[in-house]
Amino acid sequence: MKIDPNSSADLSAQIAQAIKDAIVSGDLIVDQRLPSEAELSDQFQVSRPTVREALKRLAAQSLIRTQRGATGGAFVNRLSFEEAYSQQITTSTLLLSMNSVSFDTACEARYALERACAPLSALRRTPDQLATMRAEIFRQAQPSLTDEAFCASDVAFHRALVDGAANPVLSYQLAGSVEAMQPLMNMITFSARSREKIISLHSQIADAIEAGDGEAATLGLKDLESETRSLAASVFAARAAQK
Repeated sequence: MKIDPNSSADLSAQIAQAIKDAIVSGDLIVDQRLPSEAELSDQFQVSRPTVREALKRLAAQSLIRTQRGATGGAFVNRLSFEEAYSQQITTSTLLLSMNSVSFDTACEARYALERACAPLSALRRTPDQLATMRAEIFRQAQPSLTDEAFCASDVAFHRALVDGAANPVLSYQLAGSVEAMQPLMNMITFSARSREKIISLHSQIADAIEAGDGEAATLGLKDLESETRSLAASVFAARAAQK
């Protein structure tokens, strides 16, 4: 593991990247103890506070865990998809909120990924996941439901569909799309949308999932994407006209 002391990049970031690269390459394996702060300080020729900051960066990414005591230290962590969900959601939220990704780009990615889940979900979904989708549709039909609660229910519906695919890689990829992109899309379109239309499309998708018809579920998602894009276009046009 090496760093470039002449580089303009932060030294702690370089050290964190070097250790991360060693974990990814398999040079450092799960549960292996990292060298001590003093040893890393000597190895990279930096101060111990710099090493400590690098370790904090790795811990924040769930790549290492720390233990106290005589047998303690920093150890390579066994990263799970569940632990990585929150990072994916946070990153996606920041990208969208800072306008690094356009609405159309986010919408295209979000529905393309979910359509990949639909046929799998039609085959693999559990009774509980289907029940969740049905329960959220029922909830969405309640007249007293606030816009915020409707949006949360919308996210829960799509989360159940995605998780029904029983593919952790797809679930991880869609964590940002559903948990971050979907709420932001809802914020843009909620003032123009028809709840009845959304509920109808959700029911169409759930019926297809229950029947094991992946093609029909995919078509339902395509219709939902068209509706979302149409709503967004009308909102953006209205905003432009006001200016």
